[in-house]
Amino acid sequence: MAARFIPATSDPIAPETPEVIAITVDGAEVHGFLGQTLAGMLLATDTLAWRRTSFGDRPRGAFCGIGVCFDCLVVVNGQRDVRACQRRAASGDCVVSHRDQPILLDRDESGGAR
Repeated sequence: MAARFIPATSDPIAPETPEVIAITVDGAEVHGFLGQTLAGMLLATDTLAWRRTSFGDRPRGAFCGIGVCFDCLVVVNGQRDVRACQRRAASGDCVVSHRDQPILLDRDESGGAR
């Protein structure tokens, strides 16, 4: 069986020229393409971490890439806990690095947890 070669100029499923969009990430303008996820745009700028854990202040970014692990959380347009690997970027989005909220235990007068 012979391989069939289709020149790129006549490929019927060739992607259209992507529309460039701009978002703001921690105050800096970042450019990407319409349809790209926030994680994709961040990774394209060599940004590997955009969240810090509440215990140990450890850096986190895209880990699973499918929305299961929640390591890629960011704040988008004021909304906390947005998964960057699931959210498609929209022109004008304002993205801020995420910092976990500390877990506060309800304590009694003796200092023990209830």
